[in-house]
Order: sequence, then C-alpha cells, then structure tokens
Amino acid sequence: MSAERTAVSICLAGLLACFALALACQDASADVDSPVLAKFAQPLDAAVTKGLEYLARKQKPDGSFETGMPENSGIHGLAIMAFLARGHTPGNGPYGELLNKGIDYILKQQHGETGLMVRSGNSHGAMYNHGICTLLLAECSGMVDPERQKKIDQALPKAVKVILAAQAIHKPDNHAGGWRYQMTSNDSDISVTGWVLMALRSCRNNGAPVPIEAIEKAVRYVMKCRYRDGGFCYQPGQGSGLARTGVALLCLELCGRHRDQACTGAGKYIREHLPRTIGENHFYYGLYYASQGMFQLGGEDWTEWAQHMYGMMLKVQKDDGSWPQGGGNEARAGGVYSTAMAILSLSVSYRQLPIYQR
Repeated sequence: MSAERTAVSICLAGLLACFALALACQDASADVDSPVLAKFAQPLDAAVTKGLEYLARKQKPDGSFETGMPENSGIHGLAIMAFLARGHTPGNGPYGELLNKGIDYILKQQHGETGLMVRSGNSHGAMYNHGICTLLLAECSGMVDPERQKKIDQALPKAVKVILAAQAIHKPDNHAGGWRYQMTSNDSDISVTGWVLMALRSCRNNGAPVPIEAIEKAVRYVMKCRYRDGGFCYQPGQGSGLARTGVALLCLELCGRHRDQACTGAGKYIREHLPRTIGENHFYYGLYYASQGMFQLGGEDWTEWAQHMYGMMLKVQKDDGSWPQGGGNEARAGGVYSTAMAILSLSVSYRQLPIYQR
C-alpha cells in the first residue's frame, strides 16, 4: 500500500502526486510481478496501446467521446482515466491535448447550483456519474496547467459537498453510510457506493477536507453487504455476485482492511466465480473491480485472476483496437465504455493512477 499523501491543500498534494507520477512514467510498461505473468507483458503493452488509439479516434471536438449513452458523464470520465492509467498526462505527449479537452468537458458537466457532476440532469444513475467524475478530477489534480488546476480546485469541494450531503440523508440502518442513484435517495447499494467511496478516498488523499468518519461509515455499509459465502451483494440481504464482490474487495483494501478475513474471503469467492463470457451481465463492471481488488490483495489471488483475465481479454480485442460490447445494460454504452473498462482492468499493473497503487 502506498503511503497516504498528507498535503495541506488539493493543489500542493496534486503537485507532489504529479512529481511521483512523472518519475513512474519513465518506465510505464506492464509491471508483471510474477514469472507466471511475464509472458503477458509484451502483448499486454501492445493491446493497451491499440485500445488507446481506438479511444482517441472516438473523441469529439468538445472533448467528449462517442458513446451510446452520451448523457452519462461517467463514461467520458472512464475514457479519460484509461489514458491516465497508461501513464499519459494532460498537456504532455501524444495524448496531452486529448486529455486537456476531456478534462475541460468533465469540468463543464458540473451543475452550477447543485454541484452534481451531471449537467444534463439525467434521471437515472446521477451519483454513479458524479462519483466517477469526482474520482477523475481528484486523480488529475496536480497534473494539469495552473488554469485548469484552479478550476479543479473550485470543482472538487462542491463535488465532495454533494457526496457528504447524500450520505447524510436519513436511511434505514441497513442502508446507512452508503449511496444510491440520486442525491436524495433514502437507500444505498454497493455499486454506487464503490465509485463514490473511491472518489472520497482520492479527494482525502489529495488533502481535501473529507471527514474520516464519512469513509468509515461507508466501509461499515460495505460490510453490511457481505454474504455468508464470502461474496458481497448489491444490497444487504440479497445474493452475492462477482461484480459486487469486486467492488467490496477494492473498497476494503483501499480503506485499511488489507488482507483481513473479509478481503481474503472475497478473493476466494472471485477465484471460484471467474467470468467466462463477455455477454455475462455486468461483465466489464465486474472485470474492472475484480482486477483492481485482486491486484490490491496480491499474492496467488492476483496471479490466478490475472492469468485468467489476461488470457481472456487479449484474445478478444478487435482489429480496430476496441473490445466487444458487453451484454445487458452494458451493450447500450457502446465500444468506448467496453474499451475503457478493458484498458483500466488490463493496466492495473502499470500502477499509474495514485488511488489504485499498492
């Protein structure tokens, strides 16, 4: 686990993060920390590079990306994070301008009155999009030029305020501490909670005034979703599933519970429920969270997962660099979503995004 950054302001912490990132980018190739995984290093680098070329072709002049759900700001945020995960930085290198345009687009999505990172006011999944975009801006803090940094410094406190207010809504005990689709929802689910908790954690790492109690409450909610088989469920009392277990594992690992019983149990569950086909419901969502969580867990858990994940995903990349669309709701999101999520899953070993470093 990397040491938590303790800078007194978002800007200062961001500058430190940028310096560390610049050093890491001197050799931003796949860090396959096991002889078993070494054979994947070269094809992994090639696949990620090809995938980013595809995403670059899909960016529009306003900085957004071509997607079947254009109103979902989070999808555009995921596409930008895919470039950051490979070590590319705003304003520098072949994708510097692309990243600047993408960040500008995300900043423009923040609602002037509410602070929500969803300008269009879509009725479903607003907090999903808010969590992803807040996470992106927190991870970009310090990487951008002074003008954009000023805008990020103005946007993040508003975004954090939205998150804390949504968590403070009165809810039944088994939903307290988490988040749901809307700012005013009076229940919670582990899926939305995962994105929002990661955003809070990243903001806190960057020196933002995030009360530790807010993170602790969210972790307690995650634990309420633990099922008797070691997996985690969407909401307390429901059945377990791979995607939800991946969410919980990453949240717990990054919030101070490294390899405790709940985490090792989640790792065992994931190894026993490996995904088999892209058409499975929530395939890419599960792939992303399980990859990030298993990487944090490390050891044989990560090695077994990575072997399966690399072997599966490297075979199905399309000639144009994209990955096939998923099933269910993921099919609507289009190739930008599937490709961004595939890259974020495959590039975890690059260790470039500060929030996901061990």
